[in-house]
Amino acid sequence: MSVAEPRRIVLFRHAKADWPQVTDHERPLADRGRMDAAEAGRRLTDTGIAFDLALCSTAVRTRETWKLAVQEFPQRPKTVYEERIYEASPGELIALLNETPDDAQNVLMIGHNPGIQGLADVLAGSGEEDARERMTRRGFPAAAFAVLSFGGTWKSLEPGVAALRDYWAPAE
Repeated sequence: MSVAEPRRIVLFRHAKADWPQVTDHERPLADRGRMDAAEAGRRLTDTGIAFDLALCSTAVRTRETWKLAVQEFPQRPKTVYEERIYEASPGELIALLNETPDDAQNVLMIGHNPGIQGLADVLAGSGEEDARERMTRRGFPAAAFAVLSFGGTWKSLEPGVAALRDYWAPAE
C-alpha cells in the first residue's frame, strides 16, 4: 500500500431499531431497519470500495445491521466487534481508529448516533459540496453512511484531516 494512496473510512449508522422491553444494548432491528440495512449494503457495494476491515459495535442492532449489509458485498472483510464503539464520543472513535493497523486501507465502522454523525462532522475538513449539503440537510438517520478519505497513517487521523466524498441515507 502506498502512503500516497488515500485511506477511506465509511461511517455507517445502524438501521432503524425496535423498542421492545430490553436494555438499549439488546435492542433488535425493526422490520424497516432490516430492509434499510440490506439496501445500505447494496449502496455500499456500489461505492466500489473493497473494505479491509469492519469495526462493529457489539450492540444487537449494529450486529444485525452488519449481518444484513455484508450479505450484499462481493467479499466479506475481516470483522471486529468492538464494545468501545457503543456510546462512544467522536474523540473516542478517533482514538479507536488510531489503533487500526496500517495494512488496512479501507475501514467501515458500524455504530451509533450521536457519535457516528459527530465523527463525520469532526473529520471532514473538506469534501464534496453536494455530499456535505445532503448530510447537513438530512442529518444522520438510521442506516445512513458517509464516505471519507484522508492521506497518512491511521495514527495521524485527527479532526479536519479527511474529505467527505459521499453520503447516503435511506428514503424517508
